[in-house]
Order: sequence, then C-alpha cells, then structure tokens
Amino acid sequence: MLAEEFDLTVNREDTPRSAGQLRTLLRQHDALGVTVTDRIDASVLLVEDCRTKLIANFGVGFNHIDLDAARRAGISVTNTPGVLTDCTADLAMTLMLMAARRAGEGERQLRAGAWAGWRPTHLLGTRVSGKILGIVGAGRIGIATARRAHHGFGMSILLHSRSAVDPGIVQELAAQTTGLDELLQRSDFVSLHTPSSAETHHLIDADSLALMSSDSILINTSRGDVVDEAALIAALERGSIAAAGLDVYEHEPAVPQALLSCENVVALPHLGSATRETRVAMGMRAVANLRSFFAGGSPADLLTEN
Repeated sequence: MLAEEFDLTVNREDTPRSAGQLRTLLRQHDALGVTVTDRIDASVLLVEDCRTKLIANFGVGFNHIDLDAARRAGISVTNTPGVLTDCTADLAMTLMLMAARRAGEGERQLRAGAWAGWRPTHLLGTRVSGKILGIVGAGRIGIATARRAHHGFGMSILLHSRSAVDPGIVQELAAQTTGLDELLQRSDFVSLHTPSSAETHHLIDADSLALMSSDSILINTSRGDVVDEAALIAALERGSIAAAGLDVYEHEPAVPQALLSCENVVALPHLGSATRETRVAMGMRAVANLRSFFAGGSPADLLTEN
C-alpha cells in the first residue's frame, strides 16, 4: 500500500539498522517506518542535513526513540496504540498459565525423553482460578489482562497505576487500587503493563521482589528494563519468588544464560503482538499516520509534533 503512494525503500532483510545506517536514511527519506529494534537516540536524530520529518513507529512502545531529540530535530513521531491490546493481554495470560502449571518444564522434560509416566507429585504447580492478580499499569493492556483474569478465571484484581483508573472499570472488575508495595505483598501473580521510562526503569528491583511471597509469580509483557534482571535472577535462584513468565528482556535480544537456566522461568522471544491480525493492524495504523501527515493533517497517534 505504501509503495502505491510513496517512493518506498524496504528493509527486506528484516534486521535492525545500525546507527550509521539510520543516519543515512534520515538524510535520504522524508519519513522512516521503524520498529522497537531500531535504536534512535540523539546521536542518530541530530544528524546534519536531516531530511526526515516523520518517524512512524510500528508498535505502541517508543522507548527506543528519543522524543526530546526528535523535537529538537524537527521530527514528528507516531506510534500504533490500541490494536495490539488483545493479543498482548492474551500472551500475558498464556505466560501466567504456563508459569503456574510449570508447562515449560513439562514440555522440556517430555521432549528430552525424561518423562517416566504419571506420578501423584510430578511437576505440581499452582492453580490460577480464584487467586489474586496484581496489575502494575492500568492502561489498555493492563485492563484487558485484568478482564480476562477476573471474568474468565474468577481472580481478584489489585490495580496500581500512575493515573486515576476509571471508577466504572474498578467496579466492573470488583478491583481495589493500591500502592505498589501493598500490591506486591498481597498478589499471587504480578503482571507488569507499564511503559518504559526514566520513572519505571528497574521499578521491580531487589527491594520490590523481596516484598513478594515465595509462592508468587511475576509476569512481564511490557518492557524488559522495568525489571532489574540481575535482581530477578537472584530471587528466582534462591526461591524467594516461585516463578516468572517473561516476554521481554532488559538488553534484548541478549538474554542472560543464568535466566535461561532457571527451570522456573517461562521465556518467550517478545511475541506479545505476534499474530497476523495484530501485525497487519499495526501496519495499517502506521500507514494511516503517514498518509495523514503528508496530506497536511495531524496523525491520530502523534507523540510529538513540530
């Protein structure tokens, strides 16, 4: 669709561009369509002879783009919110169920030919139904996850959010809003749905993990740097929390071997929005933002304008 309206350059290798390559693209193109793997910081954006006026991000998270530097460079930035809510919430529930029922451990054992047959005490996990779920970040995805958990599994919901939560949603979910410390102390499952920012960097650190019970499970489908990965590894290894279900990592695509070696970790390769329907919808949202911008309008998903 873009090729029908624009003189289009496509990254057919589907690999991240280096800083040098990104600077070249900024000099040559009126707009860039980027993904989370393209690290666009001030050293990239503040390039001389920059031609680009719009960066259309393919995804809702934008911590890989320095918005302040984009403003200084006169570049507008858009993202694609809303369309990946359901699939990411589905994946959060997948991780919750897999970690609670030790499904990753069981599959690895079966594939390795190490299953000796049914036994009364084999790979005993914990039930999800009726437990307490703490949602950190009550935005679209956090609330969608809470709805699945409450309506589908009868879970009690605790919500922690930087902004006020719609009272109608609180009532629908029979939820309680709490401070972070109280949520960590009371929850059987903690699911992270907060964006990456200076304020949320290592929001879940050693002190936070120490507040969780030894039976609790941490789920992260937000951004990897919300969790202090070294502290999480230590907590998992000593059993101060029961398990973790992770779709994102602090230094993607690098994942510490110590984390992968933990049997009580379900680890997925950033699959939150990875369905055909969602990725197409994300692309169409980016197309709409590009069309609107070059038609002289204001894109619906504008993060910063100049």
